[in-house]
Amino acid sequence: MSLPPRRRVLPCLFALLAASWLGLHPATSHAAPPPGADINPVAAGPLSSALPQGWHQSGAFMEIYVRAYQDSDGDGIGDLRGLISRLDYLQDLGIKGIWLMPVNASQDRDHGYAVVDYRNIEADYGTLADFDALLAAAHQRGIGVIMDYVINHSAADHPLFQAANRKQSPFRDWYVWSEQEPEGWQIYGNYPWYSGEEGYYFAGFWSQMPDFNLRNPAVLAWHEDNLRFWLNRGVDGFRFDAVGNLVENGPKRWEVQAENQPIMQRLVRTIQQYPNRYVVCEAPADPDGFGSQDACGSAFAFGLNNKLMTAANGHLRGIADVLRYHGQGKAHMATFTSNHDHFAGRRVFDQVYANEASNRMVAAALLTLPGIPFIYYGEEVGMDEGAGLDGDASLRVPMSWTADASGFSSGQPFRALATNIASHNLASQLGKPDSLHSHYRAMLQLRRDNPALQTGSFEQAEQSAELISFQRKSEQQRLLVLLNFGSEQQAKLVKLPADATLRAVYPQDATTLRTDGRGRIKLTMPAKSLRVYQF
Repeated sequence: MSLPPRRRVLPCLFALLAASWLGLHPATSHAAPPPGADINPVAAGPLSSALPQGWHQSGAFMEIYVRAYQDSDGDGIGDLRGLISRLDYLQDLGIKGIWLMPVNASQDRDHGYAVVDYRNIEADYGTLADFDALLAAAHQRGIGVIMDYVINHSAADHPLFQAANRKQSPFRDWYVWSEQEPEGWQIYGNYPWYSGEEGYYFAGFWSQMPDFNLRNPAVLAWHEDNLRFWLNRGVDGFRFDAVGNLVENGPKRWEVQAENQPIMQRLVRTIQQYPNRYVVCEAPADPDGFGSQDACGSAFAFGLNNKLMTAANGHLRGIADVLRYHGQGKAHMATFTSNHDHFAGRRVFDQVYANEASNRMVAAALLTLPGIPFIYYGEEVGMDEGAGLDGDASLRVPMSWTADASGFSSGQPFRALATNIASHNLASQLGKPDSLHSHYRAMLQLRRDNPALQTGSFEQAEQSAELISFQRKSEQQRLLVLLNFGSEQQAKLVKLPADATLRAVYPQDATTLRTDGRGRIKLTMPAKSLRVYQF
């Protein structure tokens, strides 16, 4: 059975176009907003950026779940003021961007993706003034901030859906409805249609997250206004959630439909009116499609994350897959090894079976290969999953600042701590040259200090068992990068220009080398190691 037709309040296309020409929201331009819903238009404000051009390519992002990062007031819940207090740490680590998981007011006040107010901050996290203070403090440190934006659905408690739940409401068409109960639907193992007060509403992820009708021009215009609201405050871009699920065309055609990419292209163009902003999209079913200029311009490289992890564990096929992926010219894609969703994989610590040498190779590969790298908070100290937890909650536990909960909060934390907090925490690693934290810091500095690692080309990639070599070239420099993912020492014959001098970039105390008259040199690599040379 095909998706039932979405209802239309305006009777004809002419009315839609007329409303657009007049700058009104079609279908609701004369309707009073429901109490608690802000649908007022937002004009573009200051367009300038507080950051250097191309800031998002200069280092790496840290994905931060504010609730679990740092509590400032002792209620056991992380907040924006707590995050501000940790900006010096992030700056010292070498982070150039922060991705804030949802900070909007939400129905569940935890997961965050059931938004009840798109123009306000979750009360547990603070206020709009706190958010403004975070932006100012981050920008002073050269750190950009992008927000999670939930375009596909709202919370069932959102005033707009509460209004739409009445058949004669002028906001009915803001969501997806059917008069009869549709048949044949299954999404992620669940039936996605739920009984409302009048008819059935569509909610692909959860009954409490009803889908917007993104075929309605008024809904898209409202989303654009919401984006401008945050851009006018100085936010540096957005991470868009679940963009492959925006439009459905039937029980077998509910993901990655042709209408989705033009919707995202329109929103990206709105954002691009503000210079130097970065947009990245989540589309696990079609990352390349949504990463194109016809859609978002950048998307998370789902699939590569698994290849990187198998490579770090020394598996030949994973190593070959990593080289093959990057040989396709995907430097605009956002690379990562774990995140807040369990479907994307467990925390890195678990994926490398608690092997710290392999964990170090994760950082080495992520930060020397092309792409825009994202690190999930706690990866830099080897955080494990939460004790006694499963699913997404196990990945979203308080940051391991110290060997107990005191580093996170003076009160009772909202959730169980990481199982390995006693052995893997920042306090036990900070300032120790051989610690995992120091390794991440060194890798981030390596990327920041070398333009070729930020935006350089990817050339001459070769694999010899678990050892790979490749070149990164920019206008400023040429680098040779070697990664030995194996558990034993390996050697490789490399071909470069004749009589070329190889100056060690990492580690800096490595011996300067020189190719022979035919451009050949044999390089020996210790187990689980990285070498970078400039030539």
